[in-house]
Amino acid sequence: MPHNIRSTYSNNNPDLLAHLERHYGQHDVVRQIGQKAAILRLLLSWKTGLAGKHIFKRSLDIAGALFFLILLAPLFLLTSLAILIEDGRPIFYNQTRVSRGGRLFRMYKFRSMFNNADELKKTLQSDESTGSVIFKMKNDPRITRSGKVIRKLSIDELPQLWNVLIGDLSLVGPRPPLPDEVAAYSAMDVKRLTVTPGLTCIWQVSGRSDIDFENQVLMDIDYIKQRKPMTDLKLLLKTIPAVLSGKGAY
Repeated sequence: MPHNIRSTYSNNNPDLLAHLERHYGQHDVVRQIGQKAAILRLLLSWKTGLAGKHIFKRSLDIAGALFFLILLAPLFLLTSLAILIEDGRPIFYNQTRVSRGGRLFRMYKFRSMFNNADELKKTLQSDESTGSVIFKMKNDPRITRSGKVIRKLSIDELPQLWNVLIGDLSLVGPRPPLPDEVAAYSAMDVKRLTVTPGLTCIWQVSGRSDIDFENQVLMDIDYIKQRKPMTDLKLLLKTIPAVLSGKGAY
Protein backbone atom coordinates (compact mmCIF):
# COMPACT_ATOMS: atom_id res chain seq x y z
CA MET A 1 0.00 0.00 0.00
CA PRO A 2 1.46 3.41 -0.94
CA HIS A 3 3.07 5.36 1.89
CA ASN A 4 0.83 8.41 1.51
CA ILE A 5 -2.35 6.32 1.92
CA ARG A 6 -0.85 4.48 4.89
CA SER A 7 0.15 7.68 6.69
CA THR A 8 -3.26 9.27 6.07
CA TYR A 9 -5.34 6.39 7.41
CA SER A 10 -3.22 4.39 9.81
CA ASN A 11 -3.88 6.65 12.81
CA ASN A 12 -7.60 7.20 12.30
CA ASN A 13 -8.66 3.85 10.82
CA PRO A 14 -6.37 1.05 12.05
CA ASP A 15 -9.02 -1.66 11.55
CA LEU A 16 -9.73 -0.53 8.00
CA LEU A 17 -6.03 -0.41 7.18
CA ALA A 18 -5.60 -3.97 8.45
CA HIS A 19 -8.61 -5.05 6.38
CA LEU A 20 -7.15 -3.55 3.21
CA GLU A 21 -3.75 -5.11 3.72
CA ARG A 22 -5.28 -8.50 4.52
CA HIS A 23 -7.63 -8.59 1.51
CA TYR A 24 -5.70 -6.60 -1.08
CA GLY A 25 -2.08 -7.16 -0.17
CA GLN A 26 -2.19 -10.86 -0.96
CA HIS A 27 -3.43 -10.53 -4.57
CA ASP A 28 -1.21 -8.72 -7.09
CA VAL A 29 -3.90 -7.92 -9.63
CA VAL A 30 -6.42 -6.74 -7.04
CA ARG A 31 -3.78 -4.80 -5.09
CA GLN A 32 -3.98 -2.11 -7.79
CA ILE A 33 -7.43 -1.22 -6.53
CA GLY A 34 -6.22 -0.85 -2.96
CA GLN A 35 -3.83 1.81 -4.21
CA LYS A 36 -6.73 4.14 -4.97
CA ALA A 37 -7.73 6.29 -2.03
CA ALA A 38 -11.38 6.17 -3.13
CA ILE A 39 -11.67 2.54 -2.01
CA LEU A 40 -11.05 3.59 1.60
CA ARG A 41 -14.14 5.75 1.73
CA LEU A 42 -16.19 3.08 -0.02
CA LEU A 43 -15.14 0.33 2.37
CA LEU A 44 -16.04 2.56 5.32
CA SER A 45 -19.54 2.95 3.89
CA TRP A 46 -20.31 -0.76 3.55
CA LYS A 47 -18.94 -1.67 6.97
CA THR A 48 -21.54 0.38 8.84
CA GLY A 49 -25.30 0.18 9.33
CA LEU A 50 -26.04 -2.93 7.25
CA ALA A 51 -26.38 -5.70 9.86
CA GLY A 52 -30.19 -6.01 9.89
CA LYS A 53 -30.57 -5.91 6.11
CA HIS A 54 -27.74 -8.40 5.72
CA ILE A 55 -29.41 -10.98 8.00
CA PHE A 56 -32.70 -10.80 6.06
CA LYS A 57 -30.96 -10.89 2.68
CA ARG A 58 -28.76 -13.83 3.71
CA SER A 59 -31.81 -15.76 4.96
CA LEU A 60 -33.56 -15.16 1.63
CA ASP A 61 -30.44 -16.29 -0.24
CA ILE A 62 -30.16 -19.58 1.68
CA ALA A 63 -33.87 -20.40 1.35
CA GLY A 64 -33.95 -19.48 -2.34
CA ALA A 65 -30.76 -21.39 -3.21
CA LEU A 66 -31.95 -24.56 -1.46
CA PHE A 67 -35.38 -24.36 -3.12
CA PHE A 68 -34.00 -23.96 -6.65
CA LEU A 69 -31.22 -26.54 -6.22
CA ILE A 70 -33.85 -29.16 -5.33
CA LEU A 71 -36.40 -28.00 -7.92
CA LEU A 72 -33.89 -27.89 -10.77
CA ALA A 73 -32.07 -31.15 -9.98
CA PRO A 74 -33.50 -32.92 -13.11
CA LEU A 75 -32.32 -30.02 -15.30
CA PHE A 76 -28.85 -30.28 -13.73
CA LEU A 77 -28.75 -33.98 -14.70
CA LEU A 78 -29.88 -33.41 -18.30
CA THR A 79 -27.41 -30.56 -18.79
CA SER A 80 -24.57 -32.66 -17.41
CA LEU A 81 -25.39 -35.48 -19.84
CA ALA A 82 -25.51 -33.09 -22.81
CA ILE A 83 -22.06 -31.71 -21.98
CA LEU A 84 -20.58 -35.17 -21.48
CA ILE A 85 -21.96 -36.51 -24.77
CA GLU A 86 -20.73 -33.58 -26.84
CA ASP A 87 -17.33 -32.70 -25.39
CA GLY A 88 -16.60 -35.00 -22.44
CA ARG A 89 -15.34 -33.87 -19.07
CA PRO A 90 -15.25 -31.62 -17.14
CA ILE A 91 -18.93 -30.83 -16.72
CA PHE A 92 -18.34 -27.78 -14.57
CA TYR A 93 -16.10 -24.80 -15.18
CA ASN A 94 -14.78 -22.78 -12.26
CA GLN A 95 -13.33 -19.32 -12.52
CA THR A 96 -11.76 -16.90 -10.06
CA ARG A 97 -13.99 -13.89 -9.46
CA VAL A 98 -13.88 -10.85 -7.17
CA SER A 99 -16.41 -10.44 -4.36
CA ARG A 100 -17.16 -7.67 -1.87
CA GLY A 101 -14.12 -5.78 -0.64
CA GLY A 102 -11.81 -7.48 -3.16
CA ARG A 103 -12.09 -11.03 -1.80
CA LEU A 104 -11.41 -13.70 -4.42
CA PHE A 105 -13.59 -16.81 -4.74
CA ARG A 106 -14.26 -19.68 -7.14
CA MET A 107 -17.45 -19.27 -9.17
CA TYR A 108 -19.01 -22.33 -10.79
CA LYS A 109 -20.75 -22.75 -14.15
CA PHE A 110 -21.82 -25.53 -16.45
CA ARG A 111 -19.11 -25.68 -19.11
CA SER A 112 -20.44 -24.12 -22.31
CA MET A 113 -17.11 -23.75 -24.15
CA PHE A 114 -14.50 -26.11 -25.54
CA ASN A 115 -11.69 -27.14 -23.19
CA ASN A 116 -9.15 -24.79 -24.81
CA ALA A 117 -11.40 -21.72 -24.51
CA ASP A 118 -9.08 -19.81 -22.15
CA GLU A 119 -6.13 -20.30 -24.52
CA LEU A 120 -8.14 -18.92 -27.45
CA LYS A 121 -9.35 -15.90 -25.47
CA LYS A 122 -6.10 -13.94 -25.88
CA THR A 123 -6.24 -14.28 -29.66
CA LEU A 124 -9.90 -13.29 -29.77
CA GLN A 125 -9.28 -10.32 -27.48
CA SER A 126 -6.67 -8.91 -29.84
CA ASP A 127 -8.93 -9.47 -32.86
CA GLU A 128 -12.06 -8.05 -31.20
CA SER A 129 -10.51 -5.32 -29.04
CA THR A 130 -13.07 -2.67 -28.13
CA GLY A 131 -11.32 -0.92 -25.26
CA SER A 132 -14.03 -2.09 -22.86
CA VAL A 133 -13.22 -3.47 -19.41
CA ILE A 134 -15.20 -6.64 -20.13
CA PHE A 135 -14.79 -9.05 -23.06
CA LYS A 136 -17.92 -10.32 -24.78
CA MET A 137 -18.51 -11.24 -28.40
CA LYS A 138 -21.46 -12.55 -30.38
CA ASN A 139 -20.97 -15.86 -32.19
CA ASP A 140 -18.02 -16.74 -29.99
CA PRO A 141 -16.29 -19.70 -31.76
CA ARG A 142 -15.31 -21.21 -28.40
CA ILE A 143 -18.92 -22.09 -27.52
CA THR A 144 -20.11 -25.68 -28.05
CA ARG A 145 -23.46 -26.56 -29.63
CA SER A 146 -24.97 -27.52 -26.28
CA GLY A 147 -23.28 -24.45 -24.82
CA LYS A 148 -25.23 -22.15 -27.13
CA VAL A 149 -28.50 -23.53 -25.76
CA ILE A 150 -27.57 -23.41 -22.08
CA ARG A 151 -26.11 -19.91 -22.41
CA LYS A 152 -29.19 -18.66 -24.25
CA LEU A 153 -31.36 -19.79 -21.34
CA SER A 154 -28.72 -18.95 -18.68
CA ILE A 155 -28.67 -22.60 -17.60
CA ASP A 156 -24.87 -22.39 -17.44
CA GLU A 157 -25.21 -20.02 -14.47
CA LEU A 158 -27.32 -22.37 -12.33
CA PRO A 159 -24.38 -24.01 -10.47
CA GLN A 160 -23.83 -20.58 -8.91
CA LEU A 161 -26.76 -21.41 -6.66
CA TRP A 162 -24.11 -23.37 -4.74
CA ASN A 163 -22.05 -20.16 -4.49
CA VAL A 164 -25.15 -18.46 -3.09
CA LEU A 165 -25.68 -21.23 -0.55
CA ILE A 166 -22.11 -21.00 0.80
CA GLY A 167 -22.14 -17.19 0.86
CA ASP A 168 -19.90 -16.26 -2.09
CA LEU A 169 -22.87 -14.75 -3.94
CA SER A 170 -26.29 -13.36 -3.23
CA LEU A 171 -29.38 -14.02 -5.34
CA VAL A 172 -29.42 -10.33 -6.32
CA GLY A 173 -26.43 -8.05 -6.72
CA PRO A 174 -23.89 -6.80 -9.28
CA ARG A 175 -22.39 -9.63 -11.31
CA PRO A 176 -18.95 -10.68 -9.97
CA PRO A 177 -16.07 -9.43 -12.16
CA LEU A 178 -12.83 -11.12 -13.17
CA PRO A 179 -9.61 -9.98 -11.43
CA ASP A 180 -8.16 -8.54 -14.65
CA GLU A 181 -11.38 -6.55 -15.15
CA VAL A 182 -11.13 -5.18 -11.62
CA ALA A 183 -7.53 -4.13 -12.23
CA ALA A 184 -8.83 -1.82 -14.97
CA TYR A 185 -11.63 -0.33 -12.81
CA SER A 186 -11.97 3.40 -12.24
CA ALA A 187 -12.84 4.81 -8.80
CA MET A 188 -16.53 4.77 -9.78
CA ASP A 189 -16.40 1.17 -11.03
CA VAL A 190 -14.95 0.04 -7.67
CA LYS A 191 -18.26 0.94 -6.00
CA ARG A 192 -19.60 -2.36 -7.38
CA LEU A 193 -17.34 -4.14 -4.88
CA THR A 194 -19.02 -2.59 -1.84
CA VAL A 195 -21.79 -5.24 -1.80
CA THR A 196 -21.92 -9.00 -2.24
CA PRO A 197 -22.24 -9.83 -5.96
CA GLY A 198 -25.27 -11.71 -7.21
CA LEU A 199 -26.85 -14.07 -9.71
CA THR A 200 -29.04 -11.38 -11.22
CA CYS A 201 -29.15 -7.59 -11.25
CA ILE A 202 -30.84 -4.65 -12.97
CA TRP A 203 -28.90 -4.89 -16.23
CA GLN A 204 -29.33 -8.68 -16.32
CA VAL A 205 -33.10 -8.15 -16.67
CA SER A 206 -32.72 -5.15 -18.99
CA GLY A 207 -30.73 -6.55 -21.90
CA ARG A 208 -27.76 -8.39 -20.37
CA SER A 209 -24.72 -8.29 -22.67
CA ASP A 210 -26.42 -5.82 -25.03
CA ILE A 211 -25.81 -3.16 -22.35
CA ASP A 212 -22.32 -1.67 -22.46
CA PHE A 213 -20.03 -1.74 -19.43
CA GLU A 214 -20.47 1.92 -18.50
CA ASN A 215 -24.25 1.55 -18.26
CA GLN A 216 -23.88 -1.73 -16.37
CA VAL A 217 -21.88 0.16 -13.74
CA LEU A 218 -24.48 2.93 -13.50
CA MET A 219 -27.28 0.38 -13.05
CA ASP A 220 -25.31 -1.51 -10.40
CA ILE A 221 -24.60 1.68 -8.46
CA ASP A 222 -28.29 2.61 -8.68
CA TYR A 223 -29.15 -0.81 -7.20
CA ILE A 224 -26.61 -0.39 -4.38
CA LYS A 225 -28.13 2.96 -3.42
CA GLN A 226 -31.72 1.73 -3.30
CA ARG A 227 -31.35 -1.95 -2.40
CA LYS A 228 -34.03 -3.36 -0.13
CA PRO A 229 -36.00 -6.64 0.11
CA MET A 230 -38.79 -5.53 -2.25
CA THR A 231 -36.24 -4.46 -4.86
CA ASP A 232 -34.62 -7.90 -4.71
CA LEU A 233 -37.97 -9.69 -5.01
CA LYS A 234 -38.97 -7.59 -8.04
CA LEU A 235 -35.66 -8.29 -9.77
CA LEU A 236 -35.96 -12.02 -9.09
CA LEU A 237 -39.44 -12.06 -10.64
CA LYS A 238 -38.22 -10.09 -13.67
CA THR A 239 -35.33 -12.52 -14.15
CA ILE A 240 -37.59 -15.40 -15.26
CA PRO A 241 -39.09 -13.68 -18.36
CA ALA A 242 -35.70 -12.08 -19.12
CA VAL A 243 -34.05 -15.51 -19.19
CA LEU A 244 -36.82 -17.08 -21.29
CA SER A 245 -36.61 -14.26 -23.86
CA GLY A 246 -32.88 -14.87 -24.33
CA LYS A 247 -32.30 -11.18 -25.09
CA GLY A 248 -28.65 -10.19 -24.80
CA ALA A 249 -27.52 -13.71 -23.90
CA TYR A 250 -24.29 -14.70 -25.65
